Amino acid sequence: MSRRVARLAGAPISWGVCEVPGWGYQLEPDRVLSEMAGLGLPATELGPDGYLPTDASRLEAMLVDHGLALVAGFVPAVLHEPARLEDQLDRVAGQADVLAAAGAEVLVLAAGIGRDGYEAGADLDAPSWASLVGGIGRVIDLGSERGLAVALHPHQGTVIEGPRQVERLLESSPVSLCVDTGHLMVGGADPVELAAAARDRVAHVHLKDVSAELAEQVRTGRMGYRDAVAKGMYRPLGSGDVDIAAIVSALEASDYDGWYVLEQDTVLEGAPDEGSGPVQDVAASLAFFERFGVRLGPSSVAGVSVSEGGHAMERRPGGKEGE
Repeated sequence: MSRRVARLAGAPISWGVCEVPGWGYQLEPDRVLSEMAGLGLPATELGPDGYLPTDASRLEAMLVDHGLALVAGFVPAVLHEPARLEDQLDRVAGQADVLAAAGAEVLVLAAGIGRDGYEAGADLDAPSWASLVGGIGRVIDLGSERGLAVALHPHQGTVIEGPRQVERLLESSPVSLCVDTGHLMVGGADPVELAAAARDRVAHVHLKDVSAELAEQVRTGRMGYRDAVAKGMYRPLGSGDVDIAAIVSALEASDYDGWYVLEQDTVLEGAPDEGSGPVQDVAASLAFFERFGVRLGPSSVAGVSVSEGGHAMERRPGGKEGE
């Protein structure tokens, strides 16, 4: 019987499921969720808009069938162009409705540039930045109306990628952050330093390990982002160049009580054999936590507590607990 792991969640992108057209082979949801649950993960992110059902009852039924909770969803939106803002906010509100109805806690917002893919970002002038900050404020409001925290995700190929843009954001907006250890490294930031410096602003975490060599090639324009992902830029935790243990330790010391989502973006050329492919990489990331003894504290999410040794326990009706 698989163990449930405290405050660690999965994400469809670790199985190659991505919103970018032509990204790669897209596995069926039942396989992704089955493999996720089989590893002992108690929860997932939503994945691209429309990958999982958008009808609340169908989505709930699918998650219940796999024994998974929904913790968050990644929502890209173009917020720095006033002419597009209302349409973009309507789309964000629709995805927020799905997240809230399914019991998620966090809307993970990316400040997109309006093109497919994440090959190149953009620097904003002062008026566009002011529009962006105003748009982020609108998203915070619509999230609050639905009981969702909003966490801005610095992300390759958006208008907030690197340390200078993240610093500018923290100075000009009250928005919380989604610390994505991989995208921060690709953007030129030190994930360990940022996690410590901005610990009071962190509402959500995506854990990635990274090949620093491939990240540098993307950052300098010598390799495209998708090509780098396909070549294995993102690695199972503990096998790349990010000090994941230091980041988690710093966040735990700051009383961060949110989820750590295991993300190892990948590109699939076809369906892997059963029991092979992405599920093996995610299993390796889970093994990292046991191997290095990274202990996570109790979850803030109803229904999940932590047993001795850092493993989560499911709270069952009547107050009993079991693995």
